[in-house]
Amino acid sequence: MFIQPIPMWWGSNDNWAYLVVDDESRDALIIDPANPEEVIPVLIAAVQSNKLNLVAVINTHYHWDHAGGNEEIVTPNLTLSEARTVKESRKLQVMDSICFFFQDGDQKAVFTGDTLFIGGCGRFFEGTAEEMHVALNKHLASLPDDTVVFPGHEYTRSNAKFAISVLQSYPVQQLLGFSDANPVTQHNVFMRLDDPDIQRATGETDPVSVMEKLREMKNEYK
Repeated sequence: MFIQPIPMWWGSNDNWAYLVVDDESRDALIIDPANPEEVIPVLIAAVQSNKLNLVAVINTHYHWDHAGGNEEIVTPNLTLSEARTVKESRKLQVMDSICFFFQDGDQKAVFTGDTLFIGGCGRFFEGTAEEMHVALNKHLASLPDDTVVFPGHEYTRSNAKFAISVLQSYPVQQLLGFSDANPVTQHNVFMRLDDPDIQRATGETDPVSVMEKLREMKNEYK
């Protein structure tokens, strides 16, 4: 499985689209290709140079900056090897959010849209703190440790700065330097709700209350 990240609106929304290719069949799909002006040239080059067969467009959720480019790309059936959906991660930032987990041999990847970011999580526009807690800390946290996370936005630096304001720890400090030496759960304060230091920072002990307070703090963080 080959994965090519495609940056969109860099410097403003900082979105990611992803081209995912099955090595054997050369079938490919594109995830969240919201800005056709930036995505289509990459697709054309990839199809022409690597003889790919684009068979599907899929979206993590309906927001325009993820699904806005669908009408400009034709979408036949998905035939990528060993693809499955983490269905339990629905009802997150918005009520139809989906995270996609792919495995090809030993290679594992999860595409998380606006649910899970590197070092952070999405706002609760329609979902609740409890639903986000279950999605992050029950379902996504249960994926294999060597699963690579591909989020819908590049918010790593701002998430790391917020995390350091909440929790002074070595893994979190490494995140600010964009190190990938530790599992994502060590970097992400939203996935460490039982940590005594995080509970002290939020003034809460119940995991759902900690999640809700952390999100409020992040919303107000400058």
